[in-house]
Parts: sequence; C-alpha cells; structure tokens
Amino acid sequence: MSENTYKSVPEGAFCSQEQLIHMRFQAQNLKLLQRKKALSLLTGPNKTSFRGRGIDFDEVRRYQPGDDIRTIDWRVTARSGKAHTKLFREERERPLLIVTDQRTSMFFGRRSCFKSVTAAHIAALLAWSGLQNGDRVGGLVFNEQGHTEIRPRRSRQAVLAQLHHIAGYNQDLPLNSVVDGSRFEFVDLMSDLRHIAKPGTAIFIISDFSGAEEKRVYEHLYQLSQHAEVTAIHVSDPLEAELPPSGNYIVTNGQLRSGLFTGDKQLRGHYHADYQQRIQSIQSGFSRVGVPFIDITTEQSPLAVLQTFYGKAERQVRRQ
Repeated sequence: MSENTYKSVPEGAFCSQEQLIHMRFQAQNLKLLQRKKALSLLTGPNKTSFRGRGIDFDEVRRYQPGDDIRTIDWRVTARSGKAHTKLFREERERPLLIVTDQRTSMFFGRRSCFKSVTAAHIAALLAWSGLQNGDRVGGLVFNEQGHTEIRPRRSRQAVLAQLHHIAGYNQDLPLNSVVDGSRFEFVDLMSDLRHIAKPGTAIFIISDFSGAEEKRVYEHLYQLSQHAEVTAIHVSDPLEAELPPSGNYIVTNGQLRSGLFTGDKQLRGHYHADYQQRIQSIQSGFSRVGVPFIDITTEQSPLAVLQTFYGKAERQVRRQ
C-alpha cells in the first residue's frame, strides 16, 4: 500500500468498524510519546502542572560528558569522590482516554465526509497508536443521549470495544429524539470526565466543540488539566466557515427543506465573522488553561495532520 493511500481523506456519511480496525496499519506512523515542538506552540501562556508520562529511578552510574548536570547524584558523588549521575526509565504504560463526539452537530459535511466520520478515524488512529506504544487505552463515546465508557486496558479487546461503540454511535446518526427529554450537553461530558480520568492520564477530546463556550466547561477543563495531559482536536468542515458560491440552494435537515440564497455579500460577511469569532473564543478558552488545540477539517487526512505533531520524519514513513 502506498504512502498516498495511507494519507487518504475519509469518505462518506458513515463509517464501519472494519474501516476503523484497518487503521491499525496507519497508526504505525504515529508516536504519541514523541510530542513535537509544533504541539507545544499551540498551548497557552498558562502551562499546566502536568508533565506527561512519569519516570522511575533506575540506577546510578559514573558521570559521562554530555549527561544532564541536573541529574547528578550529589550524595554518591560526595561519598565516592567522583561524579555520578542518576538514570531513569520511562513508565511503561499510562491510561489513554479518547473522547469521541458523535452528536448530531457532527453529522455534517460538504464534500469528502461528515465530521462524525473524521472524528471516528482520528479516534481509531490514536487508539491503535496508544496500544502499539504500550498504553492502557480506553475512552468515552458520546452524543445527546449520553455516553459509553470504555475503561483503559492494555489489550486489543479494549481497542476493538471502543471502535465497536464509535461505529455504533456513528451508524445511529442523525438522532431524532432525546430520551426523557433531557440532553447530554458538553458541560456534562466535562464534569463526568473529571471523575473518570485518573491522575497521569493522557486525554484526547475529538469534537466540533459545539456547546463548549460555557464558562463551566473551562472550569472543569482547568481542574482536569491539573492532573492530566489534555489535547483538544477540533473537527470542522470548510462549509462552516464560508458559505458556498453565490447562488440559490436547497438545504435540508432530513425532515424539512428550505431555500438559501448565498449571493448577499453582507450575509456572507456576517456568516464568516460569526464562525471566526466562535472558534477564536473556544481556542482562547483552551489556551488559557494550557491545552493544545489541533484543527482538522473533513477535507484533510487525519494521519497527515497528526504526523505533524506525533509522527515520524517523512523519510522514515514506512512504505508497503
């Protein structure tokens, strides 16, 4: 399979579990532990206290040129009369929570695929990469009716269970009703996530962040980011930012049909400005609590974008 095939753009209004399982081959080109400098540039000025995967003390050896002087063991150095340095080994596994949005707002797309499909593909890539890196992989899949939790485990079965639920939620779109008249809002997700995520967990939230403008969302996010490594992955479609070319269009929500004229310059300007204002507000909120905000559109390859932050160098990409 060629590199171009690996970096293909998802297609269609729905995804299948088989497609998500097949993405384990693409995930070989991601290393979630190797966060590149490009990702650090997306965090805000207020850095969180979390520093990623933990490290355990391993042994002491003689100091060698090039060793970090901050790891010198001064007690052993004083006792022996010769400089010694501490060696550490990285913790072999950590909880990895992948939060995947499959609400009705995600059931939208202009050309290649719907946002819900792009989100599913991103989640599959992260899940397989986490498992290959030795992490305990779990997650949450949510819509307006609630969420399903998959507890982190270092097993193929845990990943398959997550992909099964993602595909199931995806196939249920669009939702026409909400159980008992109550809606599961984004702020509810953040509240539940605070209770579910263990200290040291790496959390990826994949969503269009509809409803994330509430103040309480960022209060929960701030508390969460104090003991977890949170990354926001924003899924968008170009049609959300810009109306289609001037003309008369018929639009539908699956039940009702209406006409739309996009030739009004003032309307086009207001539409674009409103979208930009909303996105900037959300980005600013995440930035204030030091959470990176990655943007992936439905017309981009999820693998290609993720490789910018977590991938191997281009010359190392495996060809098959």
